[in-house]
Amino acid sequence: MQTLTVLLLLSVAAFLAKTLLLSFRAQSPDDYSDTGPDLDLKKHLSGSILSEGLIYGPAGRMTNSFVAEMQGDWSGDSGTLTEDFTYSNGRRQRRKWYLKTGPGNRFTATADDIKGVAQGVVSGTTVMLRYKIILPKEAGGYTLNATDWMYLTENGIIMNRSEMRLFGIKVAELIATMRPDTAAKP
Repeated sequence: MQTLTVLLLLSVAAFLAKTLLLSFRAQSPDDYSDTGPDLDLKKHLSGSILSEGLIYGPAGRMTNSFVAEMQGDWSGDSGTLTEDFTYSNGRRQRRKWYLKTGPGNRFTATADDIKGVAQGVVSGTTVMLRYKIILPKEAGGYTLNATDWMYLTENGIIMNRSEMRLFGIKVAELIATMRPDTAAKP
């Protein structure tokens, strides 16, 4: 019985070490501080933006895909990012982020489906944003802890990867691209 307990504890410790040290959650903005060119929220989240993405469920299988037309507008240190999503299941969604840049490459964001204030930091070619998102009632109405990482690529496209967790367990993941929409009307 004692051997079984030790094996169980070692298994839990290995799982926690992998989760915290060798996974998506192990990233830190400091890991990217000397990468460049720097991602600039006011530059890279301005104008018409086209996003395409995939959403994965807790079993790691794709559950939905989407296309989003976005519009970023800035005035001084405040900006908005309006998102119009069309999902592969036919659902449509409109969201609007309200962004505010601050000192030390930090920023905050709010939206109607965000509980409280999202906290973000820009570091080198990356953005990390943490927030609590409230799912629509038809999706259970749960409040999930979300972590978004955006990575600026060499050709100016932003790759976005997000994890959503409930009680510490990953329940969804999103992967998307964001790029200037050159076909949009001026």
